[in-house]
Amino acid sequence: MDIDPPSVTAGPPPARPLRRDAQRNRDTLLAAARRAFAEEGLGASLEQVAKQAGLAIGTLYRHFPTRLDLVQAVFADKLGVWYEAAERAVVMDDTWEGFCFFLETMCELQSGDRGFSGLAGTRLPEVACLAGTQTRIHELGIRIVERAQEQGTLRPDVTPEDVAFVIWSVGRVSEATQDVAPEVWRRHLYLLLEGFRAGRVHPLPVPSLTPEQLYEAMARPGDLMGRTP
Repeated sequence: MDIDPPSVTAGPPPARPLRRDAQRNRDTLLAAARRAFAEEGLGASLEQVAKQAGLAIGTLYRHFPTRLDLVQAVFADKLGVWYEAAERAVVMDDTWEGFCFFLETMCELQSGDRGFSGLAGTRLPEVACLAGTQTRIHELGIRIVERAQEQGTLRPDVTPEDVAFVIWSVGRVSEATQDVAPEVWRRHLYLLLEGFRAGRVHPLPVPSLTPEQLYEAMARPGDLMGRTP
């Protein structure tokens, strides 16, 4: 399956390099936003981000005109790491190992980071420059599931949409246990993975989400675009 590598840049590059002081302000804002989003989620106060950076809110908006612009700048690198993991997982000879590696990488990226956990479970608007990266990760995830089922390591009734439940549930476990047992999410993940294994399995009580239902559940741009500072 050939998929072109996505661009993980956070918006178009500036027409010319930033002045040294402007670049320093941008870097300071990103560091403050990274902390705020990790602790409070994507709805963190942008006023507080600017305050923690020691800058005016107007300076933040000059660099990042919208919350979505800031979110993309903060998480471009992590989304790129997940994409690279998907590329690696989809060609592994042991398809079960590839399936587990893909999901464990995702869960590790969101561990202790409420912002990235929220981003991973949210569908970015199509206008977002990182939306293409999300789409490519999803396409690779579908192929990872298909290969594992073709090899007989993944139960045949699992759908790509079922993978979203791993992301949502492990993210919540990580958030709830971060201060008391920050690695226990791995236990929860592998308990879930045991339910995905092929073998003697009981029929599931209800059907999977359809792709359209999953898209609707993940399409929550209000968290990124509709919040006040």
